Amino acid sequence: MGRISRRSFQKISALAASAATAGLTGCKTTKTKTEEIYAFNIGKPGPSANSKLNVAMIGAGNIASQAYGGTRDENIVALCDVDSSMIDKNLNKHPDNATAKRFTDFRVMLDKMGKEIDMVCVNTPDHTHFAATMATMEHGINVFTQKPLVHDIWQARTLKKAKDKYKVLTNMGNQGHTYNGIRQLKEWYDAGIFGQITEAHSYISGPDWNGPYFERPDALPPAKDPIPATLNWDLWQGPTGPTTFNHLYHPKKWRGFNRYGTGTFGDWFCHVADAPVWLLDLYKPVSVEAEKVEGGNEWMVVDGCRVRFDFEHRGNKAPCTFYWYNGNPELFRPSAPKDWTWPGKIPNAGTFYHGTKNNGFTDNRSNNPRLANKEAAIEFKKAGYPEEKYPRIKGGPILELVNAIKGGPECGANFDYASPFTEVMLLGIIAANHGGKIEWDSDAMRITNRPELNQYLKAPVRKGWNYGEDLWK
Repeated sequence: MGRISRRSFQKISALAASAATAGLTGCKTTKTKTEEIYAFNIGKPGPSANSKLNVAMIGAGNIASQAYGGTRDENIVALCDVDSSMIDKNLNKHPDNATAKRFTDFRVMLDKMGKEIDMVCVNTPDHTHFAATMATMEHGINVFTQKPLVHDIWQARTLKKAKDKYKVLTNMGNQGHTYNGIRQLKEWYDAGIFGQITEAHSYISGPDWNGPYFERPDALPPAKDPIPATLNWDLWQGPTGPTTFNHLYHPKKWRGFNRYGTGTFGDWFCHVADAPVWLLDLYKPVSVEAEKVEGGNEWMVVDGCRVRFDFEHRGNKAPCTFYWYNGNPELFRPSAPKDWTWPGKIPNAGTFYHGTKNNGFTDNRSNNPRLANKEAAIEFKKAGYPEEKYPRIKGGPILELVNAIKGGPECGANFDYASPFTEVMLLGIIAANHGGKIEWDSDAMRITNRPELNQYLKAPVRKGWNYGEDLWK
């Protein structure tokens, strides 16, 4: 059963529509959802050819709820999770997916069903994003991957190479990149409202070590705990293993461990800093410096940090300094621009932009832009905002990919954008984890002043989990 390329979809859809009008669809009557799925695969003419993709989930619990929502009008044909209880819990919420085939190892799923799948959603912990995404692309399947895209810089660059080679459609799950606000901000910037932006500050609190996603172990190394009967611990570790199981690793609190997650920095940079990076082309810093860091060690992510990124000219854009903050707001938070006149406390998270004409702000999802000065913002609105020139999108990044596969525009956070964007974030995390200043040669992919840190650009991978090496030859 063949899949369909984005370029070919519209032709087949038109032919299928014509055939349906003439009563020539030739489709059999089906009685079960399983029969319907395989009778009406998108690659075949019939009633569902214009609307139904065959979708597989790698990671079926927790954050996968977003993927179920974004693909609710498609056919979920396969569910893969290293913990069978994750599949069971979500089937209780989504009983229509009960006919989907179940797998524990995504490699097995792709080998057995790759020719029947149009799109894969990768909803796993950070450390397995790369392997699952690469395996999907190698099978020629379109892929949505949760943020942060990958766990090291080599992986980020490899996924960009893979997109070029395998010619599949891709998207990363930073929802704000589909919102109206980030587009409106760029229209303001393009119209010269800010002048040159020479400084930007993105900030948020966290990690919350007493919340649902972060918790410190009682000792380091973490104690060895019994492995849940429903969990395949070896597969959960993926490329990082082997090590002993601790109850904090699964299902939700892996983010606080450097081995598996990237802390609040990786969790929220993709949202808060999306607008400044995209707006200002902040992809190739010449230096990255951790100006202040609190907490963190070999095992655990930092409690808080202030990291400075310096960028030279990018085309006609002036040199720019970008700052990232996360942690205790009393220690890690920028001051508002001097002309900030909005009442009350400054927002709990977002980005301040310092321009030569006006200053601005976007929220924690890179949305809802406004000028820093309330009075100027009111007059700006009265005068009329610049004309909309960037198409608005409805439904979020997963539906955005669904629509792209069906012939719509390419996704905004496709890997041509998401890979270099994620690289900037990962450079900041290296600086925060090791302190001090990094001088970065982007073209050579090398830290030039502290060569001992180059080992962190590409993490070691255990046997059987190597992907993408051939793309560098």
